[in-house]
Amino acid sequence: MPDKKLYRILDANFNRAKEGLRVCEDVCRYVNNDKQLTRGFKDARHDLTGAVEALDILKALAGRDIKGDIGRATSPSESRRKGIEAVFWANAQRVKESLRVLEEISKLINVKSAQRMKHLRYTVYDLEQKALKKF
Repeated sequence: MPDKKLYRILDANFNRAKEGLRVCEDVCRYVNNDKQLTRGFKDARHDLTGAVEALDILKALAGRDIKGDIGRATSPSESRRKGIEAVFWANAQRVKESLRVLEEISKLINVKSAQRMKHLRYTVYDLEQKALKKF
């Protein structure tokens, strides 16, 4: 059975990726009014949930340690954005980074989930590129 610390990493990065996907989805929906990109980010969010379920998300929840998280503080760069494009871009970066972490840690638990994370990461690269052309 994988270490509880691995599930803590999975939990943090799953939440980070899912939240970032939701921000990207909402920007595409409410700012860009782009049905196709909105659907793409929504599908990616649902695909992420499916991939993480194969890793036994309940164990990930058991690994959560919010009070003990030494990296919980917000950095100054996270407290301010220059505009909606910057909001979108920051969240797209957060999603890609989190998906990479999920992919790498998943290799220790479930190789198929790792492959799904990799595929999802490339899907997000494509969606990001298309969305940034809308600003």
